Amino acid sequence: MATEKKRYNIRISGLGGQGVVTTAHILGSTMDNAGKYASLVPFFGSEKRMAPVEAYVRASSEPIYEVGEVVYPDIIMIYHSQVVTHGKSYTMPFYTGLKPNSLIIINTEFDVLTKEDEKVLSDLNATVVQFDATGLAKQIAGTELATNMAMMGMLLGLTKLVTVEHIEAAVRERFLGTSFVASGGTAMLDSAIEKKFKKKEQLLEANMNVIKKTFEMADSVDITGSDLIVRFSI
Repeated sequence: MATEKKRYNIRISGLGGQGVVTTAHILGSTMDNAGKYASLVPFFGSEKRMAPVEAYVRASSEPIYEVGEVVYPDIIMIYHSQVVTHGKSYTMPFYTGLKPNSLIIINTEFDVLTKEDEKVLSDLNATVVQFDATGLAKQIAGTELATNMAMMGMLLGLTKLVTVEHIEAAVRERFLGTSFVASGGTAMLDSAIEKKFKKKEQLLEANMNVIKKTFEMADSVDITGSDLIVRFSI
């Protein structure tokens, strides 16, 4: 069961190559498609795979005037357990600044929180949703590159900020652009463009299947309930 708020301040932490910044961009487009508001800021050091990366998103039904780092998040998304266990994050500990009654979503197949973490988060009345987003992405889309889609689907499924249709429009724009024109100078060129387009359509469908699955999973979660940790088995 989801709850609705007028605004969410979201901090997304992960490692390079996991689509953290892509998630922020798609979330912004999704809010725009829904006639709502968003501001987003990526933050990363060395641009390489497995390097720490964060992105900050503010999503609201009302105009937003702030930009920059989200210091006091309502939602924290952890794309890799190393953010928690090895300190590979710009914001440490990972729950720094977390507001009371907030939400944390962690991509993990095992428990990563320490007893101290659990005590702090319990005192804040937080809800921690743990699931193997990477495993789900491989299972449904056939690639770990759809991990960010699983995380984003869980976030939006829990908050009900937008509908699946709003998300699909944003994902389609990300992968396909606003239009497709195959009217080049030769039939060979047209055929190559069409094949590329079909591949992108298949990619879009795979990503949307991941998002729809996590939307369904989110329906079984009560983020206003008394449980500190909600675990999903994939």
